Amino acid sequence: MSMVELLSLAAVAMVAGAINAIAGGGTLLTFPSLLFFGCAPTVANATSTLALMLGTSGSLWGYRRHMPAIAPWLVRFAPVSLAGGAVGCVLLTRGGDKVFGQLVPFLVLFASVLFVAQGAVRRLTRAETPQETVEKPRWGILAVALAFQFLVSVYGGYFGAGIGILMLAALGFLGFRNIHEMNAAKMVFSALINVVASGWFLFSGLVDLPKASVMTVGAIIGYFAGAHFSQKIPQAQVRRLIMVIGFAMSAVLFYRQFR
Repeated sequence: MSMVELLSLAAVAMVAGAINAIAGGGTLLTFPSLLFFGCAPTVANATSTLALMLGTSGSLWGYRRHMPAIAPWLVRFAPVSLAGGAVGCVLLTRGGDKVFGQLVPFLVLFASVLFVAQGAVRRLTRAETPQETVEKPRWGILAVALAFQFLVSVYGGYFGAGIGILMLAALGFLGFRNIHEMNAAKMVFSALINVVASGWFLFSGLVDLPKASVMTVGAIIGYFAGAHFSQKIPQAQVRRLIMVIGFAMSAVLFYRQFR
């Protein structure tokens, strides 16, 4: 790699990591950047997935004080995240799904609208409390949330741009109110999905290891910075930032899919 390529990929991964730590959508930066520097689409997707997965460690450290609050949810959601990620990466290596790809922009837009709606409902009902505790949901709601998480995980293993917004919307309707706890849970579930996908991509020989190594360094810095500094500003502002990222991401996906 030339110095220009090395620095460019590291910088892009840093920005992508920060975006993922706050909302999601970093793949929309890393994937086209790898294409620009000569990677085939499947190799670019696999390399991006591995780099951002390893970089997640920075975000998990940044959100470490929120981990005890979300620990009970990991037992429920970890298995479906792992299973869905495995299905998604197998689908990717066995061929694309055009119908599935066309649905993605609508999913991200729908999730962004849901995220906005949660805030409106909380303001109308005055449900935003200082403790913002997560009550145990009814089994029907939990079952729907688990099914939704499985589908999101399949998409995450397949490509993954926008899974953060989708998971944040689902967590909000499960009863989460603290945006930092929601982001911590989102990062754990994303990491589980990408661990499975990265392992499969490495086994399949699709990862460009030199590029992945460079991008991992940038991603770790970006993930930590995003997780750290997002907790220094009011939760309302973090929510607005997530909304902006969500709608911008859906616009980009619509353009790429239907141009």
